[in-house]
Amino acid sequence: MAIDQDLENGSSNTREVKEMNRPLIDNYEKIVIAREEGGAHDGGSIGMVLLSTFVAVCGSFEFGICMGYSAPTQADIREDLGLSLAEYSLFGSIVTIGAMIGAVTSGRIADFAGRKGAMGMSAICCLVGWLAVYFSQGALSLDIGRFCTGYGIGVLSYVVPVFIAEITPKNLRGGLTTINQLMICTGVSVAFIIGTIVPWRLLALTGLIPSVILLIGLCFIPESPRWLAKVGRQKDFEVALRRLRGKDADISNEAAEIKDYIETLENLPKGKILDLFNRRYARSVIVGVGLMIFQQFGGINGILFYASETFVSAGFSSGKLGTIAMGCVQIPITALGALLMDKSGRRPLLMFSSTGTCLGCLLTGTSLYLKAHGMLLGWVPILALSGILLFLGSFSLGMGAVPWVMMSEIFPINIKGIAGSLVTSVNWFGSWAVSFTFNFLMSWSSPGTLFLYAAVSAIAVVFVAKVVPETKGRTLEEIQADMNS
Repeated sequence: MAIDQDLENGSSNTREVKEMNRPLIDNYEKIVIAREEGGAHDGGSIGMVLLSTFVAVCGSFEFGICMGYSAPTQADIREDLGLSLAEYSLFGSIVTIGAMIGAVTSGRIADFAGRKGAMGMSAICCLVGWLAVYFSQGALSLDIGRFCTGYGIGVLSYVVPVFIAEITPKNLRGGLTTINQLMICTGVSVAFIIGTIVPWRLLALTGLIPSVILLIGLCFIPESPRWLAKVGRQKDFEVALRRLRGKDADISNEAAEIKDYIETLENLPKGKILDLFNRRYARSVIVGVGLMIFQQFGGINGILFYASETFVSAGFSSGKLGTIAMGCVQIPITALGALLMDKSGRRPLLMFSSTGTCLGCLLTGTSLYLKAHGMLLGWVPILALSGILLFLGSFSLGMGAVPWVMMSEIFPINIKGIAGSLVTSVNWFGSWAVSFTFNFLMSWSSPGTLFLYAAVSAIAVVFVAKVVPETKGRTLEEIQADMNS
């Protein structure tokens, strides 16, 4: 959605697609010259941009709390409501089914109701979902609530980064968009830590807080100027842009830029699903889908959703210590990964991250194997905690964020929307499959489950080494010309 960033970096690969997008590129070059001559943002203010970003990432924080909720609550919910393992597995995984549906419908909702409208609707869905979980007396209401929160975060997973990208100036876009991932990790960590202290019903009420802040905050921030221009609300567009850039800023060049981009983009042919099967885009699709498969089928959501029970299986008296440690690891390492992404490159981060998740699973699997055979029992909890923390830290460093960044880099602008929908759907399907099957696999063989995830991570290292290109320091046009020629 960050159209100007796409255009700045280039948007096509083959000669045919390059010529198709030539008016867009020429338009951009003219605007860059005008901006340099006129100083488009002189005298501007970023106060409203920062406030708007803060409000939007409350949705990211909500996302994280929702994803982390089931990890510290499994034992208490099953005991209080008398849920079987299958019933709790459905509860833990149904959030991803809701999120899949939310992700698929998010683009249409955001285009029809606006970015603020989509975020407001999502916040309401999350409020309804958390209240249903809080008042649940059985599996049905629990699942309905979890599904509603899943649908809400599915929409938020799309609209929050889009909104931030559309309101921020070019020089702030990269830094502010990384806050989205950081707030997701923060939400997960908060759910882990608070969930070890408060009952599961009270933890559900804490999920209401970011949704309420988001709903209230939306009343004080402007709509995306790009969306307003797209739907023809000219006066509102100029007012919103003025609020975001400051009353003393010269917005004439940026306003003209946005209008020209939208006008030119509307003249480009729309991407279709069948275009993804074109040989020209085969490598991009393989890389995008492949990274999401390895991200999810490495076991991240199984370990996150059911962390406390995994620690108990490894010999801890309870899972509280382990889940608190997990919560403390995620935030700083995710921040480190964001700093390294443009320094070390995407491929080294992905390979180092996958190697770490492989070793983490091997350590955890080994601890569970030793416990099952009554060997070295004093080492079992230490190996389990070390393995899971190594897995989570390694995932947060690379495999958590880099696949999403690369998804925005490898697809040409004419198929980016439809390709993004495909990749996002694969990601949420993988999330559901892993979270639903995790408890059953652990019942079958707990060490075997972890060794299986380790094998997926090992294959991921080979996949990155052989198939995934390095995109650091390259324009989108260069990346796509290399991949799709």
